[in-house]
Amino acid sequence: MLYYMNMQRTIRLRLGPTSEQASALLQTLRQHTACFNAVAAYGWENREKNGVRLHHATYHGLRERFPSLPAQLVIAARVRATEAIKSVLARKKKGRKASCPNAVLTPIRYDARTYSIKFPQGIVSLSSVAGRLKVPFAADPHAQHTLGRAVGFDSADLIYRKGRFWLHVVVTIPDVEFQPSGDVVGVDMGLSRPAVCSHNRFFGKRRWKEIERRYFRLRRSLQRKGTRSAKRHLRKLAGKVNRFRRDCDHVLSRRIVDSVQPGTVIVVENLVDIRTRTKQRGRESRRRLHSWSFARLRSFLAYKAAAKGCKVVGVDPRHTSQMCSRCGHVHRRNRRSQSRFLCRACGFELNADLNAARNIARKYLASGGMPAAGGPPSTGLACQPAQAG
Repeated sequence: MLYYMNMQRTIRLRLGPTSEQASALLQTLRQHTACFNAVAAYGWENREKNGVRLHHATYHGLRERFPSLPAQLVIAARVRATEAIKSVLARKKKGRKASCPNAVLTPIRYDARTYSIKFPQGIVSLSSVAGRLKVPFAADPHAQHTLGRAVGFDSADLIYRKGRFWLHVVVTIPDVEFQPSGDVVGVDMGLSRPAVCSHNRFFGKRRWKEIERRYFRLRRSLQRKGTRSAKRHLRKLAGKVNRFRRDCDHVLSRRIVDSVQPGTVIVVENLVDIRTRTKQRGRESRRRLHSWSFARLRSFLAYKAAAKGCKVVGVDPRHTSQMCSRCGHVHRRNRRSQSRFLCRACGFELNADLNAARNIARKYLASGGMPAAGGPPSTGLACQPAQAG
């Protein structure tokens, strides 16, 4: 049986506008932000989150207030404000802290009617308060490769950051055929070891952890100083740390995907609300948990796997670390330490993360997933957890 997956990618293009074009784009962003704030303020004051009613209540007034702003960009501001209002009202309903959305310079979401790209010429056409602007752009080799394969262009976000204009373009590339091969690989993502796969592969570098510690010590030292130069250094350091973590996630996901064959199902844990469901002992463990970018790693893994003809699925994470991958016995004391697993029932001993990765793969098979190439799914997962007394 064949499965087809729609593939979308977001690429970043650095715009190179002239001084007149830059002034027009900045003015467009400011007027768009003013529309966003006006709609958000009305929605917050009237507890209104319906996009149609927000449109009827605010559109004509905003058109009179900003006559040079294209109508489609006024609507785009209303759409973005509606999303923000829905989010904050949902938070308020749950009893969480919420306030009226107010942006300084919110990005503009362009659609097919307000922008177009001419890839061979390196030109992007954008609607603005000064009419259509044809702005040159620069793309890195990866973005150029993706643009060359693109069969369609969806939305694009215009962003102004640190004196530069960027365009984040969502492109559609040809679908990759997913033909199941019967291979299932479980991936245990963790804090001590970034990723361990059930086919006996360990990923991640030990130096990453030490680099994180060095960044933390530097950030703590700068925070203690509190001088103006220290605050400037902290802002630069925040961007550097984020780029480092993002690069680690890219490297990790790429190596996991390269280790499997096309048609493989890659199984990960659904780590939703893990920061509130788990307790970590020690300051360092808690700090690493709250800086763990597991959701971003999974998203990187998903799109890289799709490009290779693989698929990423999630399973319930309960008892994957306490269960014996040989006999299925569950006990919280089976895991003797961070790296050692020793089953109290059958005496099976294995690296704890590798044991968890095997359980993740078997849990997918036992839940009705495709059978592995080596035989039918194991029934050991049906064992009930033992009492921890």
